[in-house]
Amino acid sequence: MPYDIDETHDPELESWVESANDRETDFPIQNLPFFIAQIPGYDQVLATRIGDRVVNIAKVAAHYFGDSPALQDLVGPTSVALYDLCAFMTEQRRELRQRLIALLRSDAAPFEEVDEDYKFMYQVDEVTPVGWDIGDYTDFYASVHHATNVGSMFRPDNPLLPNYKHVPIGYHGRASSVVASGMEVRRPVGQQAPGDGETQPTFGPCKLLDYEMELGFIVGRGNELGEPIDINDAEDHLLGMCILNDWSARDLQKWEYQPLGPFLAKSFASTISPYIVTMEALAPFRCAPERAAGDPEPLPYLQSEYNRSHGAIDIQCEVFLASAKMREQGLDPIKLSRGNFRHMYWTVAQMLTHHASNGCNMQPGDLLGSGTISGTTRDSRGSLLELTWDGDPFAEPPVVVPGTSRTPLKLPTGEERKFLADGDEVIMKAFCQRDGYRRIGFGECRGIVTPAH
Repeated sequence: MPYDIDETHDPELESWVESANDRETDFPIQNLPFFIAQIPGYDQVLATRIGDRVVNIAKVAAHYFGDSPALQDLVGPTSVALYDLCAFMTEQRRELRQRLIALLRSDAAPFEEVDEDYKFMYQVDEVTPVGWDIGDYTDFYASVHHATNVGSMFRPDNPLLPNYKHVPIGYHGRASSVVASGMEVRRPVGQQAPGDGETQPTFGPCKLLDYEMELGFIVGRGNELGEPIDINDAEDHLLGMCILNDWSARDLQKWEYQPLGPFLAKSFASTISPYIVTMEALAPFRCAPERAAGDPEPLPYLQSEYNRSHGAIDIQCEVFLASAKMREQGLDPIKLSRGNFRHMYWTVAQMLTHHASNGCNMQPGDLLGSGTISGTTRDSRGSLLELTWDGDPFAEPPVVVPGTSRTPLKLPTGEERKFLADGDEVIMKAFCQRDGYRRIGFGECRGIVTPAH
């Protein structure tokens, strides 16, 4: 179902929260992402962010939404689970967005706080964003540019396997190790392939630790076991999107991934940003998916008129790095790459539709990862595996070199990186920007690498 551009996307719409009117903010009134906030002295509550303020949706709903039959699930309890919001129908989410904007727009009266402790609104530094309970986690491999880069390193004569342009490829991840932004990520330990002249694998700390710049999308309404999700209805089953860092132990991965794919090289940690930017907020940034001339048409179950014209989303994705030495010296993080989600080969609707096509039951709050977001230029590659690699399959003519031929990144401290070192902090950002609309941001996704046990 298409997400319409309506009065809630009006770029002239402003709020009585002055910080939301800053043209550089990630969180104007047109955004209103959802997240879970820990309020001191109270339970975790469902919240939204506007500018530098946090709105307690549970309290707002109890005070202002009692007359709305569609929003009764939010009215009453002192805390509301994200699960409740995920299960909303599209019409309910749309009404919630419209009513929140009506309360926060510049011609409305600011909240009059009557309880100094349990308030309608807080400064952002008064609360702590926390993660949410994820029932299941699936990670896809939806960037043809990423797949071509990686395939060219190890299979230069056949970078893309024959199924890639026919089926959205994914694997079932580990929901229990999905962690909130800001949490430390411990370097994993595991088996690695025998070295030169050796016959036995070794076991020890990962030597080739990497990040992957991804976006996650959060399932809203689920489907019954055995019932597929039609692509025309797929986006009705999505609540919104967040930033996802799918940390990867490349040496463990290289040894274990055949024949069944990723396992311990991925399951030690995946970091998500706290804010879920809704599909409604992203409506102005929809665009047509990119497919090269001569590529096979998707099978009918993966096609719809809306997906052909608006299935992709123009989201710019950036990765920054700060080493421990850089932080000690007070140096700013350096930008490593900038890619765009619009270049993904498979759309969010196609990934969700394919996942449920065999009758797999998706559930509210499930997390689906996009796979690494990479483009055709070196500075748009979404992982160190690609960024430091010297090959370029998109050059004319293609530059194909062994996967181990790498040029390290130079840091302002004189340090070099081919892969991540202990103490490195990876910071990911994402935002949408288009003439005629307000910038919509996702905030940040952060993680610092700590030594292995």
